[in-house]
Amino acid sequence: MVLGFALLGISFAGPLVKLSASDPLAIAAWRLFFSLFLVAGFLAGSGEWKEWKNATRSNVGLSMLAGVLLALHFWAWNSSIHLTTIAASVTLVSLQPAFVVAISAIFLREFPNRLQVVGILIAFAGAMVIALPSVLGDDATARNALTGNLLAISAAVTAGAYYTIGRRVRASMGIWAYVGIVYASCFAVLVILAMSRGVSLYPMPARELSIFGGLAIGPMLLGHTGMNWALRYMPAYVVNLLVLGEPIGATVIGALLPGISQVPPFFTILGSAIVMGGVIVAAHATRKVQPVG
Repeated sequence: MVLGFALLGISFAGPLVKLSASDPLAIAAWRLFFSLFLVAGFLAGSGEWKEWKNATRSNVGLSMLAGVLLALHFWAWNSSIHLTTIAASVTLVSLQPAFVVAISAIFLREFPNRLQVVGILIAFAGAMVIALPSVLGDDATARNALTGNLLAISAAVTAGAYYTIGRRVRASMGIWAYVGIVYASCFAVLVILAMSRGVSLYPMPARELSIFGGLAIGPMLLGHTGMNWALRYMPAYVVNLLVLGEPIGATVIGALLPGISQVPPFFTILGSAIVMGGVIVAAHATRKVQPVG
């Protein structure tokens, strides 16, 4: 049930970011700012803030690293949404379960089996199909789409690492204690990046603030926090299967939502179907793992 609400939440992320006229870093920073207020309320109500007193340095450090990765993920993905189509961006980000397998092989010495490799290769082939028109084109629109597609793939890499860390830390830390550190670290990094790049964070029009609030409640509270909650009970690759539904939900919302009405082109639809098939094959082939903790 929690993952069902999480899917609904993350499906609104792409369309809401697309509606915003703000800089990608500003969108992400305000999203985290509002999210921290919500998390603070849950921390106070649950009393989980007390867990910080006994948290190990390793868990605190990993949680902060997860926050840095989340900040980079948001920066890349928000930029991607404004350069390519919603369908292409959210589909390429859904490559993250395949990257979870690759990251596990590198850092945990858990190597993929043949079917996993086949699934990953199929998924990357689909990504190439999505990028094909932008590679063949030589105008500004095609170049922007190619950059957006590459940014979406980089966002998938950082998301894969972020959720892999969450799987490790959530074994011994409550959900609000964990996301409190992660989201605070993420917010701090985003503010530093915005200031270093001369991005204005204040003031913001009421319309933009309402979009940021929507991102905090839907994609952040329901989506990211729901998935982080599930990491204590399920392997990271299983939780990441949720993102397979995001391209469908986000594409439908983006096509129907006034102000966007964005119908994806043929190559995006074809490539998205191939990516979905490849990731499903890779996830289905993943060996049964033991619960963490």
